[in-house]
Amino acid sequence: MREIADRIGAALVEEVRLFPPIRQGGTESAVAIVATSAYPDPWHTVYSARYRYTLKGIDRGKWEVEVTAEADAPLVTVDEVVRGVMKRAGEPFEPERILAGEFRTIVGYSPAGEPGSEEPPRA
Repeated sequence: MREIADRIGAALVEEVRLFPPIRQGGTESAVAIVATSAYPDPWHTVYSARYRYTLKGIDRGKWEVEVTAEADAPLVTVDEVVRGVMKRAGEPFEPERILAGEFRTIVGYSPAGEPGSEEPPRA
């Protein structure tokens, strides 16, 4: 979550859909779908965020994180992307939905004193 905040900017994150981690061999990996907002623009940039954490072996403790902008779309498109990921995974799970305020709390973000980081109005 901190990598997402650092790379995208916590003030821009509108919501995160966090998929359960998968452990295979000596690694753990997971995917998140992130939607950002640039109010008043109704379009959101949709990112994929992936991490891989090495649990065993010579590289134990190594983190790899990739955050990639995938599309600009309305927020409802995030639901479609999430359904597509769930379908391809073939697993009956529902990713955790983390909204903007909760995300900012998790990463310890406070807009106080940062220019241009005001919370956008909610519809």
